[in-house]
Amino acid sequence: MHALITQEHVDTFQRDGVILIKGLFADHVETIRAGIERNMATPGPYAAENLKDGESGRFFDDYCNWTRFSEFEEVIRQSPVAEVAADLMKSQRVQVFHDHVLVKEPGTSKPTPWHQDGPYYFVDGVQNVSFWSPMDQVTSASLRCVAGSHAWEKPVLPTRWLAETSFFPNEDDYMPVPDPDAEGMEIREWEMQPGDAVAFNYATLHGARGNTSTSRRRAFSLRLVGDDARYVERPGPTSPPFPGHNMTPAQPLRDDWFPVIYQR
Repeated sequence: MHALITQEHVDTFQRDGVILIKGLFADHVETIRAGIERNMATPGPYAAENLKDGESGRFFDDYCNWTRFSEFEEVIRQSPVAEVAADLMKSQRVQVFHDHVLVKEPGTSKPTPWHQDGPYYFVDGVQNVSFWSPMDQVTSASLRCVAGSHAWEKPVLPTRWLAETSFFPNEDDYMPVPDPDAEGMEIREWEMQPGDAVAFNYATLHGARGNTSTSRRRAFSLRLVGDDARYVERPGPTSPPFPGHNMTPAQPLRDDWFPVIYQR
């Protein structure tokens, strides 16, 4: 097991679907910051500005850029993230699914809506992990995760963040988006230093408050999958869509598109 984590980390991740890992990207903060600046200066095709007219601040996000920016690839391949992922997932190998950058500038009141990542994806399987790492100190703008939500019997309805409409037509297959604060759910959140990381399952419900501070909140997120990851059809384009992947249901993710970065 990697020195950054213990068996307790693994057990908690398996049980609760979320865990804090101190210093996972601590040696790569400046590299990630540089990559984020390049990403914001040259957005990819999936970049979005997540504010409506009249809302204050700026909420930028973009994903699937690790092959465009060498900083992100360096971190993926040289940081301990892949080995830590294998330990948490109890997997023999680790594949890259995608990267994600989320930036809330000072005075951005808009929260990140409560959601699960899994319903947006074309990936089936329980061996998966997302890492969310701030590149600035965070207190109230930290990631918030509902413990145990990865084990809910029904997934949460995926929605479009701005339009607040269903992402897919089969709404009856999902449960409505809950209000964890109002419903008294067990929410895990931490004050974090740059390079710390929250690790959470794709099925873990999560969100974040707005950034009402006077400092930026830059976050780098990395989504990885393990041994049991398989392609699954959805009733519409997924996010990310990965057009032209040509995979068929129950097929392992093709490793020329989703490379193996760790093998025991």
